[in-house]
Amino acid sequence: MVAPSIRQWLPQGRWGFFALVLAYAVLVLACLLTLVAAGDLSAGRTPWHNLLKTASEFAHPSFLDLWWGPERLEYRSDDGTLLRVENRQQVEAEFVAGLARATWTTFQIATLGSLLAAVLALPLGLLSARNLHAPRPVALAASTVLDVSRAIHTLVFGLVLVGIVGLGPTAGILAIALHSMGTYGKFYAESIETLDMGAVDAVRATGASPIQVFFSAVWPSVLPQFVSNHLYVWEFNIRDSTILGLIGAGGLGLLISEAVSLFQWNRLATILLVVVALVTVFDTLSRRIRHALL
Repeated sequence: MVAPSIRQWLPQGRWGFFALVLAYAVLVLACLLTLVAAGDLSAGRTPWHNLLKTASEFAHPSFLDLWWGPERLEYRSDDGTLLRVENRQQVEAEFVAGLARATWTTFQIATLGSLLAAVLALPLGLLSARNLHAPRPVALAASTVLDVSRAIHTLVFGLVLVGIVGLGPTAGILAIALHSMGTYGKFYAESIETLDMGAVDAVRATGASPIQVFFSAVWPSVLPQFVSNHLYVWEFNIRDSTILGLIGAGGLGLLISEAVSLFQWNRLATILLVVVALVTVFDTLSRRIRHALL
């Protein structure tokens, strides 16, 4: 809901909407013109050649070498000297095994980070929900914490936490938790604000304590929304946690960083296929769970 002070100066009606669209178009045009004026919009020297070369390598994901890779691949110098010989099938099998371990680490980071965020955000969401009428300074402090948490990107949290707790999944879990806490808190508050307060007031009238009011009147009504929101944020964090390895927080991000650094687009294609499969499977399961809660 938009605050009254803001609603007063927002344009109203059809012409008001048109004015907002026009303002947005002017903003987009200003962004484009300033980038063009600064010479920052460029596709490189040979974009089509680079695109075709990259696409051709992506079209052959490295995991195919498990079955069709050469068993004796020779690497030679420019003068023909044999540098080394490798069995591509064996090398790729080792890579796929490492990929499986990294995938599990990424899932662990997303799962534990999401759960920790959900727990931390619950009291903050309750305090910031306007219809529960928490003391104004407390509600403002809770809302501020949630806004700050949501505003700072997971990677920024990760960079700071790697310096505090060191490299590894712990930094990734905490980074996911601190950023997602803001999202969970917002979802919690919005779910609670849609409640029918008649039932809540009826329980309060019996002399119930705040905890009894929460578990008797609030919790049963918002639980399906809480579960649905948790599944949504959990799914988002699975995607988000794949890049945390770029800063040393473990998981698939480390493999992505290595593949990009070495221009191994066929291996990057394999990693991205795993990410897509992981998110797709989780999305299918979470959708069925949300459907069962309806």
